[in-house]
Amino acid sequence: MHKDVFQELEWRGMIHNHIPGTAQRLAEKPTKVYIGFDPTSDSLHVGSLVPIMILAHLQRAGHTPVALIGGATAMVGDPSGKSKERNLLTTKEIQYNMFGIRKQLQRFLDFESEDNAAVIVNNAEWLGKFNILDFIRDVGKMVTVNTMMAKDSVKKRIETGISFTEFTYQLLQGYDFLHLFKTMDCEIQAGGSDQWGNITTGTEMIRKELGKSAYAFTCPLVTKSDGGKFGKTEQGNVWLDPNRTSPYAFYQFWLNTSDEDATKYIKLFTMLDRTAIEDLITAHQEEPHRRALQKELAENITTTVHGEEGLQKAERATKLLFGKSEQSDLDVFTAQELRQIFDGMPQFELTKDILENGLSMDEMLSGATAICESKSDARRALKENSIQINKNRIGPDYLCTKEDIMSNGIILIQRGKKKYFLVTMVNKPE
Repeated sequence: MHKDVFQELEWRGMIHNHIPGTAQRLAEKPTKVYIGFDPTSDSLHVGSLVPIMILAHLQRAGHTPVALIGGATAMVGDPSGKSKERNLLTTKEIQYNMFGIRKQLQRFLDFESEDNAAVIVNNAEWLGKFNILDFIRDVGKMVTVNTMMAKDSVKKRIETGISFTEFTYQLLQGYDFLHLFKTMDCEIQAGGSDQWGNITTGTEMIRKELGKSAYAFTCPLVTKSDGGKFGKTEQGNVWLDPNRTSPYAFYQFWLNTSDEDATKYIKLFTMLDRTAIEDLITAHQEEPHRRALQKELAENITTTVHGEEGLQKAERATKLLFGKSEQSDLDVFTAQELRQIFDGMPQFELTKDILENGLSMDEMLSGATAICESKSDARRALKENSIQINKNRIGPDYLCTKEDIMSNGIILIQRGKKKYFLVTMVNKPE
């Protein structure tokens, strides 16, 4: 067992606040540590990665990670960090989302270990059994209204308004900790810094109800050096689900990190040891133009989330857009993956029958599509040898046929070095 896991987490920048004695408790003997995850979507995004990495470090140090899926609390809504009340989910929606989250957690946590296998629990299993009278009598009496009103998550919402539903959220999360403490001997809770109030509600309940000490720590919310919001791009959240954020877009998100942020993120989002990280930082400082930090960060975390195959696809997609490539590099992608890679670039949809007898390229470029402004513009581009189909350069006399449709149903047309056009070929409606 790694005795200094708390110090390790501190060195990585993963500790924001903690209850006194937490570090000592982690160093004494193995225990269970839980973090809650919100099942409001069927996928987590990169904003959830720090809590996941904390559980991974704790498991490596000999502790048992407990991932709590808030099946019940998601039906209420946590006001922490929110400016308005959220839409509430149905039981069916939450069950579906939980299945997706579990699959993603399995990329980071070992659920098969003989010594300290990770555990997933759903708080609907115990909170769902309460009726309103029992909850008010048994749980409501544990925390005063004064204490609840003093929590930041509540104070920030008082002026704009907070419903009784959201106001009681901290009681539910607090009871989660009490329940896991009693039934699983789970002594420590961790979470984001915005969860501190909810977490300490749990430690207060344990002290009053059981007369015992429980421990907790929070991690800082990840920021960007330019003041932008971490985990957001122009397209929205960066998800762990490849159907929402392609491996290529995921890879590029990390590759495009600034030097300052990469120095911080390499500690937060990889399991590389201290020596390896310090060597990387030194190498990057000596030759920043090689972007060693960003490359290692992108490769490491893309492999963890999407596997070796996902990394290979990300690298092939990068090669498609920024390096030399050929049709074989295109064939490995599905139509959906190509649409994600070329997101933001012009896309067209044509029926396959127009290629039955072959289609002249000037017609393809300026009639069937709007790749060129006119047929004369198309002929000029063809004479300049600036047109490629599926990475093969073509001339003015080329006929586009069904043979040009790749196995994924796509024809990729390129004009010059950087202008791409995706043509999806579909069957003619009957």
